[in-house]
Amino acid sequence: MSFRTIELSDPRFEAEGLRYVTVKTPNLPGRGDATIWLPPTDIAPATPLPLVILLHGVYGSHWAWSLKGGAHRTAERLIRSGQLKPMALVMPSDGLWGDGSGYLPHHGYQFDRWIIDDVPKLMAEATPFVTAESPLFIAGLSMGGYGALRLGARYPTRFRAMAGLSSITQLDQLGQFVEEPITHYRQTDPSDESVLALMLANRDQLPPFCFNCGIADQLVGPNRDLHQALQEHAIAHTYTEYTGGHEWPYWEEHLADILLFFNRAN
Repeated sequence: MSFRTIELSDPRFEAEGLRYVTVKTPNLPGRGDATIWLPPTDIAPATPLPLVILLHGVYGSHWAWSLKGGAHRTAERLIRSGQLKPMALVMPSDGLWGDGSGYLPHHGYQFDRWIIDDVPKLMAEATPFVTAESPLFIAGLSMGGYGALRLGARYPTRFRAMAGLSSITQLDQLGQFVEEPITHYRQTDPSDESVLALMLANRDQLPPFCFNCGIADQLVGPNRDLHQALQEHAIAHTYTEYTGGHEWPYWEEHLADILLFFNRAN
């Protein structure tokens, strides 16, 4: 086993295909939590399933994507309608540091390695339907969008595709949301704090990626700036704006667009 301890929920008490797992990892200050969803057996083939990692935003935890955004219901609806190939979802906590860890290494802990290394391993140990051969996708909202785009750009060969909804694009923007001073999140190399800088550094290896934002969202300006800069540097991507703000109804609705994008890259 990859973890000193791994605790799984009892299937007798689970609902809607959601499972809960807690593991102990040296990458985090304590234990790490994740919510798992697997397609029902009547619509899931007995082969390694593609794995979608969904990252939550500030103030949230592993349960946010399922219990505030109904991510598992969106995935099942799309699979049953034939629009989406069967995929597994894993929705990890960010490490539960402060208002949000930023999915960055700091304070001696590797909140990024928790997502990159530990989360795929815990899925392989928690279910036989996800293995080391499973295609890996990553997406997130707000701080989680920052995490998904930044990690996907920094470790581009790990992912089949990546996506962000209402994403923070530069570390300083996190200061709009968290109580902790932004200096606590600073990286040794400032380019590690910028989605654009990492995309430029690894432009020849980037997987397909998309991002979207609501026109009433406070982060629409930075998302437009990222889109324009990517166009100027001729980096292929998909950017879309929709009505809506920085809110769960927006993320619930447009998760479907992200999953369908991943389906085309699978």
